[in-house]
Amino acid sequence: MSLKHRFVLAVAITLVLSVPVGAHPMEGQNAAFVQGVDGPAPGPFMYLGAKHMVTGYDHLLFLVGVIFFLYRLKDVVLYVSLFTLGHSITLLAGVLGGFQVNAYMIDAIIGLSVVYKAFENIGGFEHLLKVRPNTKIAVLVFGLFHGLGLATKLQEFTVTRNGLVANILSFNAGVEIGQILALTVVLIAFVYWRTHRSFLEHAFVTNTALMIGGFLLTAHQIYGYVIYS
Repeated sequence: MSLKHRFVLAVAITLVLSVPVGAHPMEGQNAAFVQGVDGPAPGPFMYLGAKHMVTGYDHLLFLVGVIFFLYRLKDVVLYVSLFTLGHSITLLAGVLGGFQVNAYMIDAIIGLSVVYKAFENIGGFEHLLKVRPNTKIAVLVFGLFHGLGLATKLQEFTVTRNGLVANILSFNAGVEIGQILALTVVLIAFVYWRTHRSFLEHAFVTNTALMIGGFLLTAHQIYGYVIYS
């Protein structure tokens, strides 16, 4: 690896390491608000949903991996829609149906979703394992886990059933708004980067950094499971 590539890798890893490992922030005033709501509050819940996505680093890392090699807008829309579908199903089912799982283990799987997509992007499955996974199914399935991860966080609080459906739907709408805003910024950066030869030169390095970030997220959650569960 050249000195230039090593420098890019070091910068990418530094950025990944600087990301907080708390993937679903729901503390302080946000937590107090969620527990204090009695009745429909679409505006505030939409805001919380958008904030969750913008600060949900596991979501963003996974989606960066998903769209990394997508050049056509319709492909971006398709894959993001599959992720959204999975995310919405388990968020609603988890909270409304009371389906509970261990939050640490779900978040560990979410970390592995980042590893999976980055490994796929560098051709790991085809070159090393001689298989070609169905990317669409994988994105949908991991979307289910991402939504379930958020549901486990919301279930930690005492939330009134009055207006719950409207509030969860509003929260989910906010998540999609935040997702669109975040991905718009990422896509603009990618469009600019793809005009330079350095995009393909550094694609392997960047996805390697994504894998490292995913492993760190997973390791952190496994540690939490062992220590606190």
